[in-house]
Amino acid sequence: MLADIAIENLGVIPAASAEFSSGLTVLTGETGAGKTMVVTGLRLLSGGRADASRVRTGAPQAVVEGRFITENVPTDIVERATGIVSNAGGAADENGEFLAVRSVNANGRSKAHLGGRAVPAAILSDFSGELLTIHGQNDQLRLLSPERQLDALDRFLPTLTNLRIGYSEKYSTWKELSRDLKQRISSRRELAQEVDRLQFAINEIDAVSPEPGEDAELLSQIRRLQDVDTLREQAATALGAIDGVGALSDAMGGSAGFDEGQESASDQLGQAESALGGSEDPKLKEISGLLSEITSLLGEVSVELGSFLADLPADPQALDEMLTRQQQLKLLTRKYAGDIDGVLEWRRKAQLRLESIDISSEAIDKLKEKVKKSESTMMRAAKKLSTERCKAAKRLSATVTEELQGLAMQKARFIAAMTAAEPGPTGIDAVEFQLAANALAQPRPLASSASGGELSRVMLALEVILAAGTTGTTLVFDEVDAGVGGRAAVEIGRRLARLANDNQVIVVTHLPQVAAYADTHLHVAKDVGEGSVSSGVESLSYERRIEELSRMLAGLDDTETGRAHATELLERAQRECEDIREEASAGEFAVSA
Repeated sequence: MLADIAIENLGVIPAASAEFSSGLTVLTGETGAGKTMVVTGLRLLSGGRADASRVRTGAPQAVVEGRFITENVPTDIVERATGIVSNAGGAADENGEFLAVRSVNANGRSKAHLGGRAVPAAILSDFSGELLTIHGQNDQLRLLSPERQLDALDRFLPTLTNLRIGYSEKYSTWKELSRDLKQRISSRRELAQEVDRLQFAINEIDAVSPEPGEDAELLSQIRRLQDVDTLREQAATALGAIDGVGALSDAMGGSAGFDEGQESASDQLGQAESALGGSEDPKLKEISGLLSEITSLLGEVSVELGSFLADLPADPQALDEMLTRQQQLKLLTRKYAGDIDGVLEWRRKAQLRLESIDISSEAIDKLKEKVKKSESTMMRAAKKLSTERCKAAKRLSATVTEELQGLAMQKARFIAAMTAAEPGPTGIDAVEFQLAANALAQPRPLASSASGGELSRVMLALEVILAAGTTGTTLVFDEVDAGVGGRAAVEIGRRLARLANDNQVIVVTHLPQVAAYADTHLHVAKDVGEGSVSSGVESLSYERRIEELSRMLAGLDDTETGRAHATELLERAQRECEDIREEASAGEFAVSA
């Protein structure tokens, strides 16, 4: 629900704010006072197109700020709206409310913020779409599109929405399988060539049969082989120094210049340990223990050096074999990936792609059978959806007709005409809303048969019917009562009051009959100065409402007759509002008059 809105430098409004309560709120004022700027502000908060011409003359930018609360809003709507804010990185404030801001610079650039974070305007549209619906003259024109009419029919019954979702999933499956079949048949030659290329590459990799990490390991071994003599001499000399000439001779086939009279490190450490081992002095015993640990560690080093020497290749042909193997691996890494691990990953993906391509006659036949079964499943869902839509169309026709009769269109008939269509994302049906002036008249499409006032009443009737059973949403009507007067205006006021019993309804109107039913009456007044025009928004008290209704009735705000007429209108409308609330509390609410 929209709690309040603040506007700066939008149109003729330099700065204004308005608080919205639950129930029915009307905005009135003289022509050009800026009433529609409030709706323009709401459209901006809804992610609508930013128009630099709406920025107040001389101002650098226009700013609209709206605060949304989720009290009394259905849980599923709150969860979706909260999810949109969270995914955008925003969050509710400390009161659990969401702040939306839209600014439009005089050069046309705009910015949007939601929940404290900068977001694209499309995110504002997604968020406000869950909580706010705006109806205006342009929205009436959109009602004339077949897609919107079908959507309205599907909204009429909750079961239709579920059936439509189920059908849509089956349609998508059928469409995807059909697309695959068409591609396989039309691209059989290209797919066959792709199979050949993939198979050749896989065979080439398999012929080399690389192991994970083999290229890096092979490079290390080649470097070792190229330096094998130096490595053997270094390791053997170290081993001889540790274990003596015998170990050196075993490793190198001779002492290699090592002094045969020189004692090994192991012998000298052993002598040092023996010299201290029998001492009774605590310090020398401690040193003896350290020498023992060093001797043990030196033994481990000796073992590692011996193992290193034993692993050094002695075959002179090994280096040539490794260099040849390295060239085989480089051929693969030049063609398929930067290293052998990448080559193996490429092969894995190529194998999966190869397995997914089957252009044999048997595979085509199997896919054709899948398409046929999927189409059969889809058509069963489509026919079930169509059957329920036909039933709903009859009920909607009767319900809207009854509602229109209560809106001073006593003889009018509304028809939701169903026709067959090719399978599409929404089913196998097309719907066309038609209107007949009386029982004998031929029904004609809304676009060619309804006047502006009639179209307004049709849209209002649909909204009242489709909103039945919903709670907590915000509905904005921007002069949808244009071209309506007299008895029809009173009935529109009643419908809006009923609609506002469970929803927040905001209406911009010129009709006093509608304004009289409001729970909150906001007045937009303009002040014409020497060089500019400015407007402000005022919440009217009871007395000020009488004055405004008098002005709206016939400009009789300063006469006793005008005040008496306005007082009677307001008191009667408010009594009816009380009756509507009592009916709703007792569960007696009916859509029609």
